[in-house]
This record gives sequence, C-alpha cells and structure tokens, in this order.
Amino acid sequence: MMRIATWNINSVRLRIAQVVRFVEDHKIDILCLQETKTPDEFFPKDELQKFGFQYQYYRGEKSYNGVAIISKFEFKDYGYINWCKKHDARHVFVKINNNIELHNFYVPAGGDQPDISINPKFKHKISFINEMKKYFLSGTKTNKILVGDLNIAPLEQDVWSHKQLLNVVSHTPIETETLLDLIQTGDWIDVMRQFVSHNEKLYSWWSYRNRNWEVSNRGRRLDHFWTSKNLFSLVKSGVIYKDTRSWEKPSDHVPIIVDIDI
Repeated sequence: MMRIATWNINSVRLRIAQVVRFVEDHKIDILCLQETKTPDEFFPKDELQKFGFQYQYYRGEKSYNGVAIISKFEFKDYGYINWCKKHDARHVFVKINNNIELHNFYVPAGGDQPDISINPKFKHKISFINEMKKYFLSGTKTNKILVGDLNIAPLEQDVWSHKQLLNVVSHTPIETETLLDLIQTGDWIDVMRQFVSHNEKLYSWWSYRNRNWEVSNRGRRLDHFWTSKNLFSLVKSGVIYKDTRSWEKPSDHVPIIVDIDI
C-alpha cells in the first residue's frame, strides 16, 4: 500500500514545520507540493531527508509557483514539460512502482477577469488546460496519476454558491467545461468524487479573507487527485484533510490523502 498526498503549501520554507508534522502524523509515502515559492537551491531538501524522503524532484522560482515531489520510494524516471512555453515551474512528473507516471501540476490561477480576449492571465490558464488535454489524449493506456492545484472547481457542489460564482474565475463555464473535457478525453477518474457524492459539498480551499473560514464555509474544490481508469480499482481510500486549515499561519489550501495498493 502506498499513501500519496497532494498539497498547495503556499511557501514550503515558511511552512516546513507543517509539512513535517503532516507527513509524520499521516505516514505519507509520497507528497506532491505546489506553490513552493523558492528557488531550487533553497528547497529544504536536507530537512525532508531526515524523515525518510530520500527521493526528491522539484522545480522552483523565487516568490512564485514551484512544484515538488518528495518520496520514500525511488524514482525510475523524472522530468517536466514546459507548458505554454512560459518557462515557469508549474509541472513535474516521476515514474514510480510498476512504471506508473505521477504528474504534479500547479495550473495558472487566471487573474480576475474571465475573458481570454482582455485578460492574458486567463488566456494562459485556458491554453494550459487545452495543452494538457492534447498531451494526455495520446497516452490513455498508460498507468497515470495526476494531482495538484488545478485552480478550477468543476462541479456545482465544488463551490459554496454555484450561482454566485458562475462569473468568478475558477468556476466559469469555459473553465469547468474545459477541465471536465480533459477528464473525459484523458480517461481520468476524479478520485475524491468517487468517495464523496456529486450532490455533496466538497472543498479544498478557503480564502484568507474569511476570518472564520469554518463557520462561513465559503470554499472551493481547487485541488484534485485523478487516476487513469485502469488504476482506480487499486485505490482504497481518499480524503480531503481539513484540519491543516486550522493550524497556526496555515496555507489556504488543505491536503488530499489517497491510499493506493501499489
């Protein structure tokens, strides 16, 4: 059994103590991080190695973006794709047991205006998802796992108010339709929605603007964990772990933990 988690940590150096607490408390085997916000030379490699994460692959930038995969299992291969030719640190992948590809993404947030004709950030976001769609269309027979902060809440119950957020970036029709098309064309299974009904609210992010996030509960499900269809039978459990949102100086995102029999 392998326990894999994904978490937008919103600065790995600032929250390294939280990362250590989380992986120790929950016996995590592989952790995928987004928004690490640090150049590679300052990634806390040595501290994570002390807790058994001997295998690490990461790409970072100063103050922005950044993705990492830290693991107790050896990587058979690793790399990244330069999506949209932006040369930013938004993707890494590794190959693990049984030649399974594990992809970790930080999709662009998209800015404030959901219009590709006037907002270059939003155009970048939609182009990014469309490039992902083309890439994974050619590899539907490969054993794959895709995780990360995709910055889109695709279903009605993935946001606190479907009607009020229809024109808000992360839940607009062009975003949700593009992401759902990526799931369908890539033969992906949205793991958390196999364990929690589509009719139930499910969030992984709560804004810092909400002083009492738990009472107001105005969340969105921006973080995702998918497997290829042929792998899903090996998935034993999946949970969004909300407790970290109550920790001191938390990330605004919380982790997803999935157990897979590989």
